[in-house]
Amino acid sequence: MALTRKQLPVYEFTKEGLVKIKKEQITLLAERPVAVEDLRKAREMGDLSENGYYKAARAKLSSIDSRLRRLARLIKYAKVIENSHKGIISLGSRVTVKTNGKERMFEIVGKLEADPLQGKLSNKSPIGKSLLGKKVGDRVEVAVPAGNVTYEIVAIA
Repeated sequence: MALTRKQLPVYEFTKEGLVKIKKEQITLLAERPVAVEDLRKAREMGDLSENGYYKAARAKLSSIDSRLRRLARLIKYAKVIENSHKGIISLGSRVTVKTNGKERMFEIVGKLEADPLQGKLSNKSPIGKSLLGKKVGDRVEVAVPAGNVTYEIVAIA
């Protein structure tokens, strides 16, 4: 039984996030022939049961192929969300917030692009979810592992 349109997965990305995974796909496609050649050379060495080079080459090719399949799926079902709501936080917004007298900048991205150490918060994370739809001057209280934190929205880009 085929999946209906509503059952197909949707992966939300910013335009930059989709470009990044397409670049990764191109890089891996360029690396794959080298990995195939390494595997061929390892096979020619003889006894495969004791051949560490063969096992490593096979694992590398398997890893590349697996990642390529994952990237192809992400790209096929990708949905680029444009930040078209000026003044309102949405996917792709860069938000400056103030908490405890300190300013921090976050970018709201799709869950597959999230990197909290780089200030990229998922739209599904507690902070990202609570910021969506807000505007400058709004305050949001978010329950985080360290307790409740109140953020005041200072700027949206």
